[in-house]
Amino acid sequence: MSSLAETFKDEAMELLQELEESLLALEETPEDQGLIDRVFRALHTLKGSGGLAGFEDVSSFCHEAETVFELVRSGDLKADRELVSLTLAAQDHLKGMVLTEFGADPVDDERTAELVAAFQILLPFAEQQVEKISEQALRQESIQSTYRIRFRPQPNLFRLGVQPQFLLSELAHLGEAIIVAQLDAVPPLDELDPEECWVYWDILLTTAEDKDAIRDVFIFVEDDCGLDIQQIDEGGVLDQPEDYKRLGEILVERGDLPQDELDHFLNQKKLFGEALVEQGHVNRSKVQSALTEQERVQALRRQRQVCDAVDSIRVKSDRLDKLVNLVGEMVTVQARLSQFASNRVDADLLSVAEEVERLTWDLRDQVLTIRMLPISGIFTKFKRLVRDLGAELGKDVMLVTEGGETELDKTVIDSLNDPLVHLIRNCIGHGIELPQVRQALGKPAKGRITLSAKHAGANVALTITDDGAGLDKAQIKAKAVEKGLVGAQAELSDREIYNLIFEPGFSTAQEVSNVSGRGVGMDVVRQAVDSLRGSIEVSSEAGQGTVFAVKLPLTLAIIDGLLIDIASEQYILPLSAVEECVELTQEETIQAHGRNLLNIRDEIVPYVRLRNEFNLPGERPEIEQVVIANLEGFRVGFVVDNVVGEHQTVIKNLGRMYQDADGVSGATILGDGRVALILDLPSLATRVETKENSACR
Repeated sequence: MSSLAETFKDEAMELLQELEESLLALEETPEDQGLIDRVFRALHTLKGSGGLAGFEDVSSFCHEAETVFELVRSGDLKADRELVSLTLAAQDHLKGMVLTEFGADPVDDERTAELVAAFQILLPFAEQQVEKISEQALRQESIQSTYRIRFRPQPNLFRLGVQPQFLLSELAHLGEAIIVAQLDAVPPLDELDPEECWVYWDILLTTAEDKDAIRDVFIFVEDDCGLDIQQIDEGGVLDQPEDYKRLGEILVERGDLPQDELDHFLNQKKLFGEALVEQGHVNRSKVQSALTEQERVQALRRQRQVCDAVDSIRVKSDRLDKLVNLVGEMVTVQARLSQFASNRVDADLLSVAEEVERLTWDLRDQVLTIRMLPISGIFTKFKRLVRDLGAELGKDVMLVTEGGETELDKTVIDSLNDPLVHLIRNCIGHGIELPQVRQALGKPAKGRITLSAKHAGANVALTITDDGAGLDKAQIKAKAVEKGLVGAQAELSDREIYNLIFEPGFSTAQEVSNVSGRGVGMDVVRQAVDSLRGSIEVSSEAGQGTVFAVKLPLTLAIIDGLLIDIASEQYILPLSAVEECVELTQEETIQAHGRNLLNIRDEIVPYVRLRNEFNLPGERPEIEQVVIANLEGFRVGFVVDNVVGEHQTVIKNLGRMYQDADGVSGATILGDGRVALILDLPSLATRVETKENSACR
């Protein structure tokens, strides 16, 4: 595969994603010209890129949709729901056409012909109109230049039946115009003839048109006015200096200030513009007009330089993953170097080790930042899911997203797609009621699903909320009893009941459908969240809706950990969950009468002794350390022999044989080469909660 083809594939996938997002937004606000332009540009760029890469089928198919949306841009066609649906179908088909070029199954030629015909039906114009549209599109994609125009009509302009505001409006349609009215020629009120025009205008026009097109605007009044058109900035030149002409130079060029007066004022210490106005050599509006020109051209040049300089390069994700792995190995070697230096009485070696440690931390942070992406990229994918699934089930549903700028590691984002799909499908299938049912309950006919994200320390909190019927606790428990998951007489808390929906094979749907009934969706969610070292909690209120709260680590590669020691074995606790460390004496243990509870500042905190949980041999020290962690608002202590200190932890997977090990989420390599297990605190905390409940009953 050529590098050009690879580049096209990456670019095409991005453009198709942008096209889908723009179409879904356009369906909500069909009059939004900005969204219409985004759709057109995506189609136009995809057409051009496809033709350049040699994929003529893709290019010609895009041309059909592009032609229709040029009519939408010009206001000759409305972007209604039917057109959006047709273009979404074309977007899906285009994705298949692109992937076909790279080895996927070929698309259906009959489907291609159907979609082309559907677009062509929407074209009400003859061929020459289509050609005109193409010319306009080509012209709008051209390089834009900036012109200085002075339009000074004769006083008798009104008597000729000409209204200058229409000329200025037509001029503004050629591009982006800044218009300054000059009033210095207006006579005193007692001499003013209201039928004569004494106002003239300075216009700055940024346009893709040439000077002749600008002059054509004034073709019928050119003999009755003073017209000066000068090109002051050429848009295609990228190496122009950002600085533009000085204020005095602009005024001299315009004929508003003689050169000798300019030389005179340049010797004064006052601000040049203020001095000119104060002494009556140039009126304030002309100075303002010249300043506007200066600022406008500088801004355009600065923008072109930024667009040219702030460019990005495409890097394959596997190369990025390899870079992260190398940084991880470097962190491990740095830890070995620091430990070696601390064991040697050598000030120079210790200084070098500290410098390497600082640089390694900075490098780690920078590399991990490269892999951080805004979660909005995955959020926008679900708008299409909500739209299509809602239509399939006869439900009117809207998706609201919040916190799309929240950043997560790319690996985490990639793993989030499936669990979020299942959660949203569950909200639509089980939660959101039919429109007529919602109206009967006094709710809006349109259901609402909110997908939000925000940072929570070293984690990201995702919340999926619907305003549907909520979870039926009685129905869930009855189904669990029927499947033998719990006993009929079992007393369960709300949290325990809601967690039953994550059991394999569990479903409350009466019939199996494309959306629900097989009992695999929520089980997949729990497994996926667990594999990401995250947690998920469910809360619900009958008739008001359901909330799924997911908490995930920012990255899966390197974390800050707390190194602890138990029976000469060392373990890592995620530092983001740790609140404090306290001591536990044997006397305090005896006073607790066998209950694993600790009084910390008049707050009872349960704890788990990790030595017992892991069946480690040896005697407990007289004074143990308790690491207090906060897990979803639930404080729990973990008793260890000794707290060693903070440790940069490169996470290593345990492998297939140990992936189901309870209470352990991974491993890391210490500075001395030993392996330390990374503990899964939420899993261990569940044991504490169960024991605490048993002790209190």
